[in-house]
Amino acid sequence: MNQIAEPDAVEPKPAEAPLPPGLYIVATPIGNLGDLSPRAASVLARAEVIAVEDSRVTAKLLHRIGAKRPMTPYHDHNADKVRPGLIARMASQPVALVSDAGTPLISDPGYKLVRDARAAGIAVTTIPGPCAAVAALTLAGLPTDRFFFLGFLPSKEKAREEAITEVATVRATLILYESGPRLGATLKALAEGLGQRDGAVVREISKTFEEAVTASLADLAARYAEAGPKGEIVVIVGPPGPRPAATEEDADKLLRAALEHLPVGRAASEVAKETGINRRDLYTRAMAIKEGD
Repeated sequence: MNQIAEPDAVEPKPAEAPLPPGLYIVATPIGNLGDLSPRAASVLARAEVIAVEDSRVTAKLLHRIGAKRPMTPYHDHNADKVRPGLIARMASQPVALVSDAGTPLISDPGYKLVRDARAAGIAVTTIPGPCAAVAALTLAGLPTDRFFFLGFLPSKEKAREEAITEVATVRATLILYESGPRLGATLKALAEGLGQRDGAVVREISKTFEEAVTASLADLAARYAEAGPKGEIVVIVGPPGPRPAATEEDADKLLRAALEHLPVGRAASEVAKETGINRRDLYTRAMAIKEGD
C-alpha cells in the first residue's frame, strides 16, 4: 500500500531584530496602500511607538500589515507639548513618525522633531516613499528640472495675492497643495498674478479616480470656478516664459547699481549673468561709466 508523502514542514520566518533607538521618518501611501514599501512596513511593525497625525488613519495601515503598535498623536495643535516626551523616548527606544499620507515633514510640523532629535544627539533615519508633490509633478507634463514647493497658500485674499507676487519671478515650476472648496479662488488668483502660464490640477494620486487636468491657468480657473473636485489636490504651475531682452538702458542701470559695491570686472560678470548680454561689451560700458563718474 502506497503511503502519501507528508509535505515538508515550513520553516518559521525568523523574527526581525529589534530596531536601534532613534527617530524613524516613515513615508506612507498617499492612496493605494500597496505603495507602502516592505522596509516601511518592517519599521512600523517594530517601532516602540508611532507618532501619528490621526490614529484612525494609521490604524488602518497597521491592520493592512498585520501589526499592532502603540500610537501617540503628533500634529499642529499639540506638537510643542508632545515633542519633549518623544525626544526622551528616542534615547532608548525606536520612535516612528508618520503623516496621514505621504512623506512626513512636507507641510506638517515634523521638521521640529527632527531638529530637536539631532540637537539631542539622537540618530535620525528616513524611510523614503510616496510624496504627493513629486508624484503630481511627474503627472503634470511640465518642466521638472527646477521646482519650488509652496505648500498651502494663505486662505485670506490679500495674503494669498502677496504670496503669489513673491514667487512670480521664480524661474521654476511651482507646486502647491489645495482643497476642493478653495481651488477655484486659488486658480483665479494664480491666473491674475502670474499671467498666461500652463498649469495642472492633479488629484486622487494612486487611487481609482486619479486625474491630471492640464490647461492654461485661466482655463483651469474657469473650469473649477463653480465647485472644486473632491479628494487631495495638487496644483502645478509652469515656469514663466523667457525674459524679455534687456535694453542698453536696463544694462546701464544694472551696471551703475553693481559698480557701487563691486569692481568693474565683477560688475560686468554679474550683469551679464542677469541679462545675457555679452560680458566684454558690458565691461567696456562699465569702464565708460566709471570714467564718466
